[in-house]
Order: sequence, then C-alpha cells, then structure tokens
Amino acid sequence: MELQAAIRGRRSIRKFRPDPIPRTVLEELLETARWAPSWGNTQPWEIHVITGKPLEAFREANVAAMAASEPLRTDVPMPETWPEKLKARYMGVGKSVVTSLGLTREDREGRRRHQLHMAALFGAPCLLVVTVPRDVLVEYAMLDVGLFLQTLALAAHDRGMGTCIMAGSVHYADLLRRHGRIPEERRIIMGAALGYPETEAPVNRFERLRAAVEDFVTWVG
Repeated sequence: MELQAAIRGRRSIRKFRPDPIPRTVLEELLETARWAPSWGNTQPWEIHVITGKPLEAFREANVAAMAASEPLRTDVPMPETWPEKLKARYMGVGKSVVTSLGLTREDREGRRRHQLHMAALFGAPCLLVVTVPRDVLVEYAMLDVGLFLQTLALAAHDRGMGTCIMAGSVHYADLLRRHGRIPEERRIIMGAALGYPETEAPVNRFERLRAAVEDFVTWVG
C-alpha cells in the first residue's frame, strides 16, 4: 500500500469480524512494528498478545467491571478534563459514533450497550497490550509507546486488518495482569484491539475530521 493511502485510510475500527488472526501474520506485524523509533533507541516496550480463551476471559471480566461501574484501576492516570477545543473534537467523534449506530441522546440503554461492546473490545479476536518497565520515566516511554502503536496500526491496515487503540482495554490493570500474564514490574500503558474489520458496518465508515494545518502550525522564519 502506498504510504499516503495508508496514513489517510487507517481509522479506528469499532466492529470486528470474529475470524482469528494466524500466528504467522501476528509475528509479521510485530516484525514490522519493532522498527518504530524510540528515545535513544531504548525500545522500552514489551507486548503481550492475548487471544483465544485468555482473551475471552478478560473480555468477560472487563465487561462485568464496566457494567458494575467499578472505579478505574489503571497504571497511568486517565484524563478527567480537556481544554474546550480538544473537548469539542472528542465530543464530535463521539457523536459521529453514536449517530452511525442509530442511537439518540435519549436512548440510554442503546448507549450503555455500546459502552459494554467497547469493553468487549468491539469483538476483536486479538488484544495487544503495551507495557514498559516501572523504573523508566513514563513521559518519555509514553511517546515511544505511541510511536510503536502508530507503526503497528499502519502495518495492520496495509495487511487488510484494523486496529482500535483503546483506553477502555486498560481501565482495569489487575484484570489484564490476571488474564494476560503481565508481571507487576511492568507498567500497563495501552491496548490495541486487532482484527479484520466489518467493512460495511456504518460505525466503520462515518466521515472523520481532522484540524486544518493552520489550526495547529506556527511558521517561524
């Protein structure tokens, strides 16, 4: 796939087919993603690839925790507030998602089903969890994790697969540790659902928006 097409065509997938991903394909994706840049070539990431029965057990536990409105138990803080401009973008994509699902503001039960579907990783057959050592400066490690995940997402898109980088997959770190065999000395940063998209699902086809270049660039010189 041509690079420009991959960058512009990649999107967050919110409905996956259940088809399993062959181990060889996962290994090829990770072989590509390992070339992502990192600060000083430190490559602080460690990836746990969760599929099959362990993934189903985590999915069930994650849905139950969210359904019970349990307090979050994350390894890194989740944002509670946003500047108004960023909040407007966040709310905008949320509106696009629920509109594509045919949900109205008044349909609380439908919105709750969507939240639990999110906790179930949108039906993805694979979850990749990125961790870093607890004794590294998390601000720099987070940048490296983002670079790794972007590389992985582009590589998956190139292979006809889709990803959704999901805070909702790491809300309950203890559940991930239990079902994903993640040791305590690794800090859980982020998870990415991975699989084959339901390409005709409206939730995977709504128009996406990005800020114009002049909205975020200052030219000097």
